[in-house]
Amino acid sequence: MDIGLDLGTAGCRAALYDAEGRVVARADRGYRLSVPHPGWAEQDADEVVATAVDVLRDLVARFPPGIRPRALGLSSVLHSVLPLDRERRALAPAITWADTRSAPQAERLRAQCDPTALYHATGCPLHPLYWPAKLQWLREHRPDVYRRARWFVSLKEHLLQRLCGRVAVDLSVASGTGLLDLRAKRWHPAALDLAGIREEHLSALVEPTAIVGEILPAIAEATGLPRGLPVVVGAADGPLASLGSGALGPGRMAATIGTSGAVRVVLREPRTDQQARTWCYYLAEEWWVAGAAINNGGIVYRWVRDHLFDWPDAPDGEDRRYAVMDALAEGVPPGSDGLLFLPFLAGERAPRWNADARGALLGLTLHHTRGHLVRATLEGVAFRMRSIADALEEAAGPPTEVRASGSFSRSRVWVQILADVLGRELLIPAVSDATAFGAAFLARRAIGDVDGLEEVRALCPIVEAFAPNPATRERYESLYRWYREAYA
Repeated sequence: MDIGLDLGTAGCRAALYDAEGRVVARADRGYRLSVPHPGWAEQDADEVVATAVDVLRDLVARFPPGIRPRALGLSSVLHSVLPLDRERRALAPAITWADTRSAPQAERLRAQCDPTALYHATGCPLHPLYWPAKLQWLREHRPDVYRRARWFVSLKEHLLQRLCGRVAVDLSVASGTGLLDLRAKRWHPAALDLAGIREEHLSALVEPTAIVGEILPAIAEATGLPRGLPVVVGAADGPLASLGSGALGPGRMAATIGTSGAVRVVLREPRTDQQARTWCYYLAEEWWVAGAAINNGGIVYRWVRDHLFDWPDAPDGEDRRYAVMDALAEGVPPGSDGLLFLPFLAGERAPRWNADARGALLGLTLHHTRGHLVRATLEGVAFRMRSIADALEEAAGPPTEVRASGSFSRSRVWVQILADVLGRELLIPAVSDATAFGAAFLARRAIGDVDGLEEVRALCPIVEAFAPNPATRERYESLYRWYREAYA
């Protein structure tokens, strides 16, 4: 049995899986995403790491008697950057993927280089999402932090230091910095120059199946994990969501909505887009992931939950609150009676890479209720997913199947809306937490229990399929044209 630990945007989750990929035990906890100024989104790295340790302790407490895991694999969000001093102490909060404060720096950097050539080399467009712009912002606005920083790392690297006393960066997370030569799998000199740092400021690159160390005795004592448990560095959450849902190989598209959203295909070679609408990251063992992502997925539904509802008398618990909202959405007809939500609450990524995009409600009338606002939110995010799915299809070819994963897959109404908007059948694999399972599967591969990543497919059977409703599909096709005009 193996453990997958996933550092997400809103929280951390861990699960123990048996040899057939079934969940034996599961635990999760949330942590804060701080938004101190418009466009900012940062996290206390030490709080994130402490929460991950707590989650591991919770997980072990739920093990059946006599269970001893064989390895721990890690997954984490992409694009986080954290400055550390010589003692590897955080000098400032981690800047997350949702942070768009460095939009002016990204614009200036585009004028200082050939952005198209850099995109095709690194797989990452010049955008506030990636490290060159973020590091330039630190250099200009926090020169004290920038000067004192000995290393720049991701949140996962900070966690590795705590778990096993070693620091390395897997090629998957590194490929999401905008600093990695995607094909050569080494730091890209021109990207480093643009970012204003040297290779010595970064961690050593390792394959995602690398065993970087063993659980430290202090962590074993704090969590109950066995001493000597191998720690496998793992990969980034997006690529692992594809792996963990069994969407490996040509024609298999994964559609994921968690805090953000993405569509991805896993290929045997890097693939970029002539119009730079997509990105390309590394998974592991000569598998690459081409895809496109949106900033505004579940983070928008959470915003609606927290700001448009008064919950004191409502059911307790996050899942039950979402169930209340889903029920309201189901009571509203497709199209939300003419209400359109442009859900750009955190800027936007693909396909137009517009960090300055902002949200809007269009067509609001006295007739509309809170239920309309809820359904319009789900539909607005689905339209965003359609825009990146179309771009990816042009870049990588049409899919033969689409597998759905992420927290949204627990919402039947949202999955059906996305199937209707995409006009494609959505397949739900048996694995619920695809990212955590993907991390556990890489751990299994690292210790030699499987012969290749392709074996994951046998562990991800389809348990349900959502076919598009032809009448609703036609309605959404008309609304999607309106959405595109409104965005333009």
